Amino acid sequence: MTSYFLKKLTGSVFALMSALTVGAQEGSPALSLEFIDSNLKHAIAQYRTLMNRVPEGVLPRTYLKEADSLVTAKSSSWISGFYPGTLLYLYEFSGDQSLLTEADKRLQLLEMEKLNKGTHDLGFMLYCSFGNALRLSGDAQKYKDILLTGAESLASRFNPTVGCIRSWDHNGDKWKFPVIIDNMMNLEFLNWASRVSGDPKYLEISKTHANTTLRNHFRPDNSSYHVIDYDPETGAVLNKHTHQGAHHESAWARGQAWGLYGYSMMYRDIKDPAYLQQARKIATFILGHPNLPEDGIPYWDYSVSAVDAPRDASAAAITASALIELSGLVKGKESARYLKAAEKMLSSLSSSKYKAVVGSNGGFILQHSTGHFPAGSEVDVPLSYADYYYVEALMRYSKLLR
Repeated sequence: MTSYFLKKLTGSVFALMSALTVGAQEGSPALSLEFIDSNLKHAIAQYRTLMNRVPEGVLPRTYLKEADSLVTAKSSSWISGFYPGTLLYLYEFSGDQSLLTEADKRLQLLEMEKLNKGTHDLGFMLYCSFGNALRLSGDAQKYKDILLTGAESLASRFNPTVGCIRSWDHNGDKWKFPVIIDNMMNLEFLNWASRVSGDPKYLEISKTHANTTLRNHFRPDNSSYHVIDYDPETGAVLNKHTHQGAHHESAWARGQAWGLYGYSMMYRDIKDPAYLQQARKIATFILGHPNLPEDGIPYWDYSVSAVDAPRDASAAAITASALIELSGLVKGKESARYLKAAEKMLSSLSSSKYKAVVGSNGGFILQHSTGHFPAGSEVDVPLSYADYYYVEALMRYSKLLR
C-alpha cells in the first residue's frame, strides 16, 4: 500500500474534490490558508494521541470523559470507515508516514466487510476508507476489487418494487421496509461502481433510490423525515417516522445534513437538475431556520430551541462540507451565500468551544456532537464521523485556496 501512496496525486480524479471550482465563487474565500493548515496540523496532533489509545482489532467511536474511556467498535459497525478515512485525509495533507501506516493497519480489518450484505452502510464503511485509499494510490487494483465487491453487496439490498435500498433488517415488528435519509450517503459509492465497472445497474439503483427518496422523504418546507417505511410487496408508503429525531414531524439535524450532502453529490455526479434543486431547497431550510444558532452549529434537532440543549457538531461538519461542494455547483450570490455559511460553521468548529485542546478529548478533534438523543446514547461527546467530515471540509476548502 505504501508504494502506491508515494505516487503524487496530480491528475487523480475523485468525486469528493473534482466539482469544486474557484471560478464559481463570487469574491474570494474568506478563510486563509494559514487558518486551514493550522487546523489540519492540530487534527494531526490530536490523531497522534488517538492512535496511541486505539486497541488492536477495533476502530474508535467516541470517548467518555468522566471515565477517561475510549469507546470502540468492530469492523461491522457503520462508523468503521471514518477513522481510517480521516487518517488518509491527514496523510494527504501532511505526508506523515505514521498516519498512513495506521490507516493501512485499520483497512486490513475492514476488508472483510466487502461481503457484508446485512447493512446499508457500506458507503460509509468502505467508500470513506478504501475510496480514499484508491484516490490516493492513483490506480490500485486491490482497492478497486474490494470496492466493487462491496458495491455488489450493497446493491443486493435494493428492492425494485419499493425503488430503494433497504436500510435496517431489525425492527421487524415496527417497520416492514425502513429507508432512512442517511441512505443517500451510500449512492456515491454506487455511482463510482458504475463508472469503474461499466455496469449501469449500480447507477440505475442510485438514481432510482434518489428519486424515490425525493418523492417521499421531504415535507413541504423541504425538511426531511428520518424513516420512511414501505410495503416491500407493493412499494406503498406505510409510515413516515423518526428514530433519532425529537418526534415524527421534527427535523433531526444530522438527517438534514445527510440530505443536503446526498443531493449535492448526486447533482455533481449525474447532473440531473432535480437533484440540484433539492439540494438548494434543503440548504434554504437549514440556513434560514429560526432555531439555527448564530454560530451555525445546530442543536441536535431543528425543532429544539432551548439554549442549553445539546448541539451536534457532527451535523455542522457534514453540512459545512456539503455547502462547500454546493457552492461550486452554482454561481454568483448563491454560491457566495453557501460558502459564507460553510466558513461560519468551520470557524465555529475550529474555535475553542468545539475543538479540543491537543492531548484532551481522548484524541478526537471535535467536542459536542450528539449521536442518538432520544435513546440517551452518545450525547454531547466526540464522534469519529464528526472528525471525518470536519477534516473533509477543511480539505475541500483547501482546494479552493490552492
